[in-house]
Amino acid sequence: MMNGGGAHEHMEEAESKQDGSGEADGGEESNEQEVIVIQDTGFTVKIQAPGTEPFDLQVSPQEMVQEIHQVMMDREDTCHRTCFSLQLDGNVLDNFAELKSIEGLQEGSLLKVVEEPYTVREARIHVRHIRDLLKSLDPSDAYNGVDCNSLSFLSIFTDGDLGDSGKRKKKGNELEQIDCTPPEHILPGSKERPLVPLQPQNKDWKPMQCLKVLTMSGWNPPPGNRKMHGDLMYLYIVTVEERHVSVTASTRGFYLNQSTTYTFNPKPANPSFLSHSLVELLSQISPAFKKNFTALQKKRVQRHPFERIATPFQVYSWTAPQVDHAMDCVRAEDAYTSRLGYEEHIPGQTRDWNEELQTTRELARKNLPERLLRERAIFKVHSDFAAAATRGAMAVIDGNVMAINPGEETRMQMFIWNNIFFSLGFDVRDHYRELGGDAAAHAAPTNDLNGVRAYGAVDVEGLYTLGTVVVDYRGYRVTAQSIIPGILEREQEQSVIYGSIDFGKTVVSHSKYLELLEKTSRPLKVQRHGVLNEKNETVELCSSVECKGIIGNDGRHYILDLLRTFPPDLNFLPVEGEELPPESQRQGFPRQHRHRLACLRQELIEAFVEHRYLLFMKMAALQLMQQKANKDTNKTSSSDAPALPTTETSETTQNGECKSLLEGKEAEESIPELAQAKELAESLVAEDGSDPKSREVVLNACKAVGSISNTSFDIRFNPDIFSPGVRFPEDSAEDVQKQKQLLKDAAAFLVSCQIPSLVKDCLDHSALPMDGATLTEALHQRGINVRYLGTVLEFVDKTPAKAQLEHFYRIGISELITRCAKHIFKTYLQGVELSALSAAVSHFLNCFLSSFPDAVAHLPPDELVSRRKNRKRRNRVPGGGDNTAWASLTPSELWKNIASEAQSYYHFTIQCESVDQAVEKYGLQKITLLREISIKTGIQILIKEYNYDSRHKPTFTEEDILNIFPVVKHVNPKASDAFHFFQSGQAKVQQGFLKEGCELINEALNLFNNVYGAMHVEICACLRLLARLNYIMGDHPEFSCFILVMLHIPVNVYLFLLPSTFKMHLALYCFANGQLSTALKLLYRARYLMLLVCGEDHPEMALLDSNIGLVLHGVMEYDLSLRFLENALAINTKYHGPRSLKVALSHHLVARVYESKAEFRSALQHEKEGYTIYKNQVGEAHEKTKESSEYLKYLTQQAVALQRTMNEIYKNGSNASIMPLKFTAPSMASVLEQLNIINGIIFIPLSQKDLENLKAEVQRRQQLQESGKIEEHIEDSPMELEDKIPIDD
Repeated sequence: MMNGGGAHEHMEEAESKQDGSGEADGGEESNEQEVIVIQDTGFTVKIQAPGTEPFDLQVSPQEMVQEIHQVMMDREDTCHRTCFSLQLDGNVLDNFAELKSIEGLQEGSLLKVVEEPYTVREARIHVRHIRDLLKSLDPSDAYNGVDCNSLSFLSIFTDGDLGDSGKRKKKGNELEQIDCTPPEHILPGSKERPLVPLQPQNKDWKPMQCLKVLTMSGWNPPPGNRKMHGDLMYLYIVTVEERHVSVTASTRGFYLNQSTTYTFNPKPANPSFLSHSLVELLSQISPAFKKNFTALQKKRVQRHPFERIATPFQVYSWTAPQVDHAMDCVRAEDAYTSRLGYEEHIPGQTRDWNEELQTTRELARKNLPERLLRERAIFKVHSDFAAAATRGAMAVIDGNVMAINPGEETRMQMFIWNNIFFSLGFDVRDHYRELGGDAAAHAAPTNDLNGVRAYGAVDVEGLYTLGTVVVDYRGYRVTAQSIIPGILEREQEQSVIYGSIDFGKTVVSHSKYLELLEKTSRPLKVQRHGVLNEKNETVELCSSVECKGIIGNDGRHYILDLLRTFPPDLNFLPVEGEELPPESQRQGFPRQHRHRLACLRQELIEAFVEHRYLLFMKMAALQLMQQKANKDTNKTSSSDAPALPTTETSETTQNGECKSLLEGKEAEESIPELAQAKELAESLVAEDGSDPKSREVVLNACKAVGSISNTSFDIRFNPDIFSPGVRFPEDSAEDVQKQKQLLKDAAAFLVSCQIPSLVKDCLDHSALPMDGATLTEALHQRGINVRYLGTVLEFVDKTPAKAQLEHFYRIGISELITRCAKHIFKTYLQGVELSALSAAVSHFLNCFLSSFPDAVAHLPPDELVSRRKNRKRRNRVPGGGDNTAWASLTPSELWKNIASEAQSYYHFTIQCESVDQAVEKYGLQKITLLREISIKTGIQILIKEYNYDSRHKPTFTEEDILNIFPVVKHVNPKASDAFHFFQSGQAKVQQGFLKEGCELINEALNLFNNVYGAMHVEICACLRLLARLNYIMGDHPEFSCFILVMLHIPVNVYLFLLPSTFKMHLALYCFANGQLSTALKLLYRARYLMLLVCGEDHPEMALLDSNIGLVLHGVMEYDLSLRFLENALAINTKYHGPRSLKVALSHHLVARVYESKAEFRSALQHEKEGYTIYKNQVGEAHEKTKESSEYLKYLTQQAVALQRTMNEIYKNGSNASIMPLKFTAPSMASVLEQLNIINGIIFIPLSQKDLENLKAEVQRRQQLQESGKIEEHIEDSPMELEDKIPIDD
């Protein structure tokens, strides 16, 4: 940012505030709570548990009594109780009552915790809870991807010293003790990319053993006469001291009995140690248990709350250490009982998913609290459904579920489990024969899911979609759907009352469906149209023919099979006799695709319509002006010239502005001209066509842009165009022609507008993909499907500025290669039986990544399987055939397949026959390829150092493959209100109203928390902006609190997809709070992750290295600092061009370090470079140029002084009088100032006057920007992953 000297005073203020940051510590705990709870007038109650002191608890009137139970089960001193009730003045409180509805409960009431008698269910829950407490620090659940647990490593890097370190580290006086040397592999230019540091081992995870064994005893269930004595179940326990005991869980609690492994004697032992809680019992019989359990709970409670919360959807880690497998009664029980989910907690056993999903949709949504409740319920049910569907899909593929049509061959089987319907992604009954067979059957579920997402987002009352989850697991694609009530009893033909079950041969319609779908037609841009049925009658539809309408037994109107919600993509759908526009043809379209279901994305439709709207406005405005001009020249009597619409607009156009409009037409479309066009055209539309001239104008404009209405702008698509088997009535021939033209235009628009705009965004760094996932996201945001990846890469290849897009090209190539490998891997896995899975996966990875030329597969040893038995079993495996075919794959064959896949699917030519050639040619990293393929296919590998380049032995062995996870796609319900708050908050901030913006975003944060719970990506975006604002407003402690919260989320939600940018910010903020070693650790971690994800050559790396270099400069590690800063300079020069202001700033930073080392010549050289750039780019008068020339003068003086001193020494020998030289160790303030500059942050002390000035400044900038003089973004586009602020051209 070009901020001048004004920044210095603000710095001092910030510093003084900073020193005060220590005091805020006492309140830190409560602060954290505030972030999580919606601010509501809460009150305090006292809680008295048996055997502990009463403690105060803050509650809010909206909470349920249940939530106090949860708090009790989480608190260190009461966590071992599960079976209790809360009583107020002797009355038991109802668990599901809201606190505000309880009489007599107010500030200061005393709630008593009363132990209740156990039931079998309560006893099970108790044992489960104890197991969870004992395992609370053990990451194995997170590695195995169970119960939505996930990994977070933040506390390891900060040694837990975020937040409270204001007291410990005073600035400046302890600099010498910080060890700043980074590990070798993080230094610029290092070639190693080790994998082990990816998951640093947390010292807390060395499990403190409390018990050796805790399992159900073999004597369960209790015989009848013991049941009548109150025995509920028996446990078998081995303590750390090797004492074997048998425990009875009875209604009164837990006690020791006299049974042994082989003799059953249920009488209480002497002493029996009867206790209400298992923990109390064990603490009495095992001293080690008592000591370790207490220590374990202390540690558990100290962890950051976010490290303990489960994520709403399961995240899977692609690497894991070797974890010892421990006995675990609860997991064992889960595996062998047919537990489907949470039956213990839900009356009526299995959940009726469809009913839950639809009922939550029907909840009231008139005001904000109602909408919050509704969205929260929808989100919760969706995440539960996604988890259940994933478990079910895995069970189906692993063969644990009986098919509902067991007689048919395996590919055709369908399954029902836990009220969810599962089908495999194969083309059964030749359903998709015309559309591309299995390839179409594989693509259909994701298209259908996109349709469900779109209709779900429109959210029309009375129209219902099915819960849909698509799971890819072990090479199979499984679609999981909730079940429409009554559909299983009826034949499909009877139940479909809208749409077609045979792709348009027979079609039916229904007035109620038309009415409901009509409401979705505008937001989804679907045109209502007629098609012919088998009797040649016209049938009205308002969706594609495949979309079926079924009324369930519950009377709800369901739509399903939404795979054609969006219009077809003609670039990938060659149709005989149809020509594409030249823009598409030049790129070699149309191309043959695997299947005929290729659709345009919703984002593209939106962008295309937006584009057409601008066109429409311009056309209308231009015509109006011509009319106006004609009218002026003719000067005929007013009677025959009809009045132009709304005189005001005609006045404004007269006053010399039509000229500017026409010039603007030739020049790029500048903003005012658009605004004017809009005004004119809107006045037209408002006139409701009373004036024939203006009607004609609108009509012409409508025709030109292909609008379906002649009186207003309205573009919609007919999704049935080009569907095989669909016929249209004669009278709509012209309309169909128009629709065909629209589709061609949309296809051309994708190629000629969207792809170049993506590349342009990458050139000016407003889009910065880092890995496959962010690249895909960048494509999708602009409505480009991934099948265009080859086209995008070719476009980049032909761009003149190709060198500045090298990072993008490299990420694109690695994405393309790993996607091809994924396609091959999918079919490869289908032929592998379960016993050979790890061998097969490791063999595939060896062929893909290892330099070892003849990778040989290890067939699993045959001693386990007698050949004859094997033959019988084999035909049960889907796919059948010879199950060792996978073993014959060779590296060269695999790479040939990858190249041909790239050619046939992406139409892109890869000229390499082995992984080493690919690495060589495109500058890829093997570890990046490994990460991408593992994440895409769900492989989990052992975390250790792999040698990819050995030519003598393969890289992976079957021991290295730990697991294979499902890859899950599902709908993410949105929190709409929160989202609006967030957007308006951002808008406020961009206008310079920081305080108001801050409040709005705080509100959004609360709403997000309310809907999503604490772990969600969107909450991250909120926290990031808030942290940034608090930092700018100089409120550091408050701000650290946000940042802290935010850092745990991305690690958990995204499994370090891209936490590096977050780490960078956190580090900046730590530095501002004087936590230098923490700042460095975080920056090093961020750099390590970047190296792993995309290598060193990436524009983002320059920012990171500048940050590291500055912090190192601040702690006087000059040589190290130079390595990082010079690397940043090189990268900036490469990606921003040698004349960019970013490069000038890099030169200046390097010069400062040289100055501190007293190497003035080098310092001068760099500063001169910087000065030249400033002079050329912003002119002599600009403050940056002046600052630079001042600094040059100062350097020159220093250099001269040094030279003098040296001469003095030579001349007079040792008795020379030496003038003391000024070698400045940089002050923390100056380093922080530079850090702020490179991260694009300006400090703002907020007095009213300053705010006014800031607003004026922002407006001035905007005007300048429009005239194209300056391009500085005060805050980058909010929702992107990157929020860097470009400092230059």
